[in-house]
Amino acid sequence: MESIRWLLASAGVEFEEEFIETREQYEKLQNDGYLLFGQVPLVEIDGMALTQTRAILSYLAAKYNLYGKDLKERVRIDMYVDGTLDLMMVMALAAFKPPEEKEENFALTVKKAKTRYFPVFEKILKDHGEDFLVGNKFSWADIQLLEAILMVEELNASVLCDFPLLKAFKTRISNIPTIKKFLQPGSQRKPAPDSHYIELVRHILQF
Repeated sequence: MESIRWLLASAGVEFEEEFIETREQYEKLQNDGYLLFGQVPLVEIDGMALTQTRAILSYLAAKYNLYGKDLKERVRIDMYVDGTLDLMMVMALAAFKPPEEKEENFALTVKKAKTRYFPVFEKILKDHGEDFLVGNKFSWADIQLLEAILMVEELNASVLCDFPLLKAFKTRISNIPTIKKFLQPGSQRKPAPDSHYIELVRHILQF
């Protein structure tokens, strides 16, 4: 759900959250037909009950004019978003590993960020010389990349030391008013999963 929070907050959209805290709540949503594939998150918007994170994000990006001006810009946004989601998924799954595997996975994440993902985005910014990743306009791709950068920095604060353009990008995007507000204490932004959250998820989803 966190990437959805990021996108809504960046678009300046206010939203209400309801948290599943028991297995019974989850089963009720499932039995009432809200969870298409038995998965959360669930977003209710425009008279629809949407599931599948990628579908929700693309709908919100299009609705709030963060998805490029044409098909060529949209496919570039999709490529960049999918790349950052790949990196973020490694971190998300690592949180549910045993302690020794978790640390190994986090180290692998930092290595992948420095050798596979961040060099790509550094080159993109260098090649077109613009403030944003696509079309010189703020888009979903910029939001997703900033979220990924901040997640990796929680594992290694100096991860951007060899990427000056990404470092400037992070500062620039972080200062967009809606994002700056979301990064302040007291916003709806959520911290990295702690042990309590992980056990609650395991109990509710039974995995």
